[in-house]
Amino acid sequence: MITKPTIDRIMEATDIVEVIGEFVQLKKRGANYVGLSPFANERTPSFTVSPAKGIFKDFSTGKGGSAITFLMELEKFTYPEALKWLAKKYGIEVEETEMSAEDKAEDNRRESLMIVSGYAAKFFHESLLDTDEGQSIGLSYFKERGFTNDTIKKFELGYSPDQWEAFSASAIRNGYQEEFLVESGLSVKRDNGTLYDRYRGRVMFPIHSFTGRVIAFGGRTLKTDKAVPKYVNSPESEIYHKSNILYGLYFAKKSIREEDNCYLVEGYADVLSVSQAGIENVVASSGTSLTVEQIKLINRFTKNITILYDGDAAGIKASLRGLDMILEQGLNVKVVSFPDGHDPDSYVRKLGTNAFKKHIEENKKDFILYKTTLLLKDAGGDPIKKADVIREVVESIAKIPDSIKASVFIKECSHIMQIDERALLTELNKMRMAKAKKDYQQNANRQQPQEMPDEPHFFDEPVEEKKKEIDTQEKEIVRLLLLYGNKMIDWDGIANTYIGPFMIVELNDVEFEEPSCRQFAEIYQKEMENGSLPDEQHFIHHPDKAIVDLVVTLLATKYTLSENWYEMHKILVPDEQANMKATILGAIFHLKMHKVGKILENLRNELQKATSDADQDILLNQYMHMKKVEKSISDYLGSVILK
Repeated sequence: MITKPTIDRIMEATDIVEVIGEFVQLKKRGANYVGLSPFANERTPSFTVSPAKGIFKDFSTGKGGSAITFLMELEKFTYPEALKWLAKKYGIEVEETEMSAEDKAEDNRRESLMIVSGYAAKFFHESLLDTDEGQSIGLSYFKERGFTNDTIKKFELGYSPDQWEAFSASAIRNGYQEEFLVESGLSVKRDNGTLYDRYRGRVMFPIHSFTGRVIAFGGRTLKTDKAVPKYVNSPESEIYHKSNILYGLYFAKKSIREEDNCYLVEGYADVLSVSQAGIENVVASSGTSLTVEQIKLINRFTKNITILYDGDAAGIKASLRGLDMILEQGLNVKVVSFPDGHDPDSYVRKLGTNAFKKHIEENKKDFILYKTTLLLKDAGGDPIKKADVIREVVESIAKIPDSIKASVFIKECSHIMQIDERALLTELNKMRMAKAKKDYQQNANRQQPQEMPDEPHFFDEPVEEKKKEIDTQEKEIVRLLLLYGNKMIDWDGIANTYIGPFMIVELNDVEFEEPSCRQFAEIYQKEMENGSLPDEQHFIHHPDKAIVDLVVTLLATKYTLSENWYEMHKILVPDEQANMKATILGAIFHLKMHKVGKILENLRNELQKATSDADQDILLNQYMHMKKVEKSISDYLGSVILK
């Protein structure tokens, strides 16, 4: 376990805007920062970060919490993993207490796969640099490709010895479990149960997660035997899903945000060469077809993608249709092609940095116009082929969610294709209408009413409404404790008393029903008994997710009043702090009123069931007493709130 002093140092050092800014493009809005949700596909920002409170709130999914919660939600870290990631970021040494044998046995399976992948990356990197075989074969290959020592070190490039069991035997000797060696794809199990190395005799390209940990590998053979596959990649595992990963994104994300553009290439070597040339905002789809998940990753940092195509015309045409997905996500796409026989890797090595950058600037074209020109050239003078081209281009334009942008492309394409703009607009409208009908039908099918049960429980609704009302009152108490618990009481001559303890004492006869509110109150009271008043940060960084969710939901608001609100609208918004007595006592006694109402309802039910006169007398006395309590609370509420 990580010690409390270490956790405190991590919390103090953590800048939530800085941390989340590594994953989401944030823009300042008033006192807060906003951005597109990394948890949902949205076009209007609903993701808010409050640096003052140290919290984020994603209003599209309801997720919220501290920087730690964010890492746990996005990267699926455990609580200790998130703390260690932050500690590494801020250069804090992590002190841990000794784990028990049971704790070690239950240690996260995902973390075990991460650890074995990290060990493999170190093994391959050292094999490349420190062994004769690695230097003469692997390092020579990388040097021939023009990669510098800095690039080799930065991307942790490696070499797997051309031996059947070099890595597997080393990993077993160092205590790594066979189970994780096989599951990660680093080793393969023979029929007799022994292991052999999957990547033997290959140069290694480690694939990093969004947070920089090695989660998979691509291994390239240096043999010319056509029977040997050129690349072998890690299989899917608990930590590696290739459709969710872009090679090089960990190293490129800062530059993508700064340049407001992402260069997309095909292979590992393309990323390495282009990045080495000083164009660091470059990533690769690692030889797989581009996926929606990968596009969403880029969308966190920029709305602009520039595709750097290989010079192979057939390959370009084959991938054109897949790029419609980028348009559908609302991103702007430009395309750059290279002379036949060249890819970004070979061309940047041939031209050098400056000439390569110049080629990109002079040759980049909007994807729609690029596609139109390319397909028209292929169609030649064939009218049927030209009609197909027109339809295919309009299909792409129909994917663009921005109507103004789509109309601009229609105008441009009508000029290029020498066809009446109205004809293209008619075709576009047909496609959009067909899509709208299809979407409507799908939604209608999903929302078909379920069969009604034999005995509909309509009478349950009022009970549910009452429960919601009580939950709301309990959450209001929690909110006030969070915001004002550490403030002194300044009414009725009360001195040296904090609002938090006052509220807890006043509510000692009230039992909270909502589980997270009840847990919050118990934690608050326990901290008070230990001599401290917990503030909002204590709960924001609490390891219990239910507590964090409750607190962030109560603290976060999607809307803030502008500084000149009153001058613009002449509407005065009441300030609850202007009359703290009414705010605090109002919340306490409204909750008590609900509890008393529930007690009275129970007593009425018991009176109806009571059979003996003695029981009825006892219950009636209790009922009359609670009615007096109800009246006194009602009178008190009236005098306090209306005063």
